[in-house]
Amino acid sequence: MKVAVTGGSGKLGRSVVRRLSEEGHDVTNLDRDGERGHRFTKVDLRNYGQVVDVFLGLEDRHSGFDAVVHLAAIPAPGLAPDAATFENNMQATYNVFQAARRAGIKKIVYASSETVLGLPFDVDPPYIPVDEEYPARPESTYSLVKHLEEQMAIQLTRWDPELSITGLRFSNVMDPEDYEEFPGFDADARQRKWNLWGYIDGRDGAQAVSRALEHGTPGFEAFIIASADTVMSRSSASLAAEVFPDAPVVKELGEHETLLSIDKAKRLLGYAPEHSWRNYHPLRTTPTED
Repeated sequence: MKVAVTGGSGKLGRSVVRRLSEEGHDVTNLDRDGERGHRFTKVDLRNYGQVVDVFLGLEDRHSGFDAVVHLAAIPAPGLAPDAATFENNMQATYNVFQAARRAGIKKIVYASSETVLGLPFDVDPPYIPVDEEYPARPESTYSLVKHLEEQMAIQLTRWDPELSITGLRFSNVMDPEDYEEFPGFDADARQRKWNLWGYIDGRDGAQAVSRALEHGTPGFEAFIIASADTVMSRSSASLAAEVFPDAPVVKELGEHETLLSIDKAKRLLGYAPEHSWRNYHPLRTTPTED
C-alpha cells in the first residue's frame, strides 16, 4: 500500500517506517523534522490545508495514499503546558482524520495510549490485568485528548460505514538501548506501578501497526499494545499483591506476564510480541530474539 506515516521521525515512528518499508509498502514520513529526501515531507499537522493537500497528492512524489498511520503528537503529559498539549494533539488528530476522509482514504491506524486506562493508577484499576472492556479513565490532559480522539473515531466511522479506524493504546515505548536501565526498577516496586510495569518494544509496536493495517475492518476498535512481559524481575502476581492488594486479579498470571492485557490484539489482529528486555545483553551489538 501507499502509506502516510505522521510522526515517522519519532521514537516509535522510526520503527514503523522501517518495518512497513521492509514489508514492501510505499511509505512517506509526514513530520515537522526528519531526514530530507524522497520519503520525507515537512508538514505542520495543525494546519488543515497542509494536511489535506499532502493527502491528495504531492507534485511528482505521489498521487495520494491508501492508508494513514497517525503517530505524531506531543508524546506524554508534562512536556508542554496542558492547554498547548490539548490544542496541538487534538487539532492535529482532527485534521488527519478529516483530511483522510476528504481524500477518500478508508484505513487509518493511530496511536492512542495506555493512559486512558487510568494511569498513573493513583486509584486502583478495577481489575488486573486491565483490558479494553471498562470505560476510559483519563487522569491528565494528555490522556483526556486520547480519550476524545477515540470518541471522535467512533462518530466518524458511524458517519462513514466504510471507514476503518484502529486505535492502538501503546504502552511506554522502548528501544533496545533503554533496556540497560531495567534492572534498576527492581529496587522499588512502586517506581513503575504507574503503568502496571508495562512497556512496548518499538519493533513490536511496529508489528502491531502492520497487523492493524492488514486486519483492520470498517468501524472503530481500540487495542492495548504492550510487550508480553513486565519491566520487572519479580513475578507479576507478587507485584499485583503488594501494590494493588484490593484490585481483583481475574486470571492466573504467568511468571512475568504483562498486566496490560494484549489478549484482544492477539485474537483480532494476530499480534504476537517478539522482543523482550530479558533477552538483551549490553555487551552484544544487537539484542537476541525470543
